Amino acid sequence: MTDATLSDAPGKARHPFRPGMVLALVLVAVFSLSALGALSAYAPEISNGDDGRGHALSRSAIGYGGLVKLLKGMDRPALLSRGPLRGGARDGLLILTPPMGREEEAFETLRWEAGSVLVVLPKWQVTPELTRKGWVREAGTLSPANTLSVLPEDVREGLVLSEGAAVTAPRLLGGGGRLIATGAPVQGLRTLSGPGWTPVIMDGAGRALVLTHDDSGLYVLADPDLLNTRDMDQPAKARAALALLETLGPPDQAIAFDLSLHGFTRPRSVLRLLLEPPLLGFTLCLLFAAALVGWQAMVRFRPHRHARRAVALGKKALADNTAALVRLARREHGMARPYADLVRAQAARAVAAPSSLSQDETTALLDRLARRQGSATTFADLSAQADRARNAGDLMSVARSLMRWKLEMTRGRD
Repeated sequence: MTDATLSDAPGKARHPFRPGMVLALVLVAVFSLSALGALSAYAPEISNGDDGRGHALSRSAIGYGGLVKLLKGMDRPALLSRGPLRGGARDGLLILTPPMGREEEAFETLRWEAGSVLVVLPKWQVTPELTRKGWVREAGTLSPANTLSVLPEDVREGLVLSEGAAVTAPRLLGGGGRLIATGAPVQGLRTLSGPGWTPVIMDGAGRALVLTHDDSGLYVLADPDLLNTRDMDQPAKARAALALLETLGPPDQAIAFDLSLHGFTRPRSVLRLLLEPPLLGFTLCLLFAAALVGWQAMVRFRPHRHARRAVALGKKALADNTAALVRLARREHGMARPYADLVRAQAARAVAAPSSLSQDETTALLDRLARRQGSATTFADLSAQADRARNAGDLMSVARSLMRWKLEMTRGRD
């Protein structure tokens, strides 16, 4: 007999998949779904954000990732803010780098978020470098009107942005003409001026690089090249950037870089709530309960029981209903006499008694045959016992006696 014949033999179960393989597929599916949910919940935070735009996660020339790395390398408290500030960060310096087309409401909220707020105005128009992710290609500068449009309307009224034509290495001067630092060369250095603003840091010609608003205390940096990653590898630019920040606050204050204006927020999510305390315990208990249910379904100790019909069909249903009605009325003993007559008719048919005989003649014939066979029990005695039945126990006793008498009379024949 070949293997094919053996495999096709009747009675031998054939399984298309091995149990271990099915279990492995289920575990892989559960793990993949859980990982997808967790990654979806924390996607805004785990993204590196290196998209070439002008924010603190970008390492491009117009980004501020170099400044963040410099501050952390000098053990300065530098934070990346994706939402409202908390704790001591509210007393530090918040740096906003708003893009074109910013959200008005979000900017107004951040404007009053920290003790000191520095707004770095945008300057460059760039296009993504297709061959290198996160790199950009220079496409010109923004017009002064577009640059100032990122500021709130109540503070930009009367503000004038000027741009130089040459490449200069600016000298940063503080109050009283004190030299703070000399920066790296900047192309087209931009300066600000306007009523209601007080210069904080100026260049060598006395033009304001950083101003503060007299009413709100808002700081504005005219040229982002003083802080962005462009030429940050030059010591002169690094020293100038640190000196600029120290002028706006003490060296030990926290410096927070806002990311929410560029879309890197920490949104509320049901998945985040389920994966963080205090609801993390509920989630773990729910997963454990689901695992127990799955395990119970896998290790059942017997096959599934097929559900029986609540109401039977056919003659069996009629008999069951009739018996239930008799039992409900407590009239079981009333069935003793009809059952005795039924047994007498079956016995008479078995011994071929003439059908023309009356019930008394049939009873007499059966009793004579019983005496001839040596039976001590007569049908007359059983009939009288059936008439005396008063409960279900009497009925069962009469039924057993009648069945035994019938077997003796017919010798087991129907």
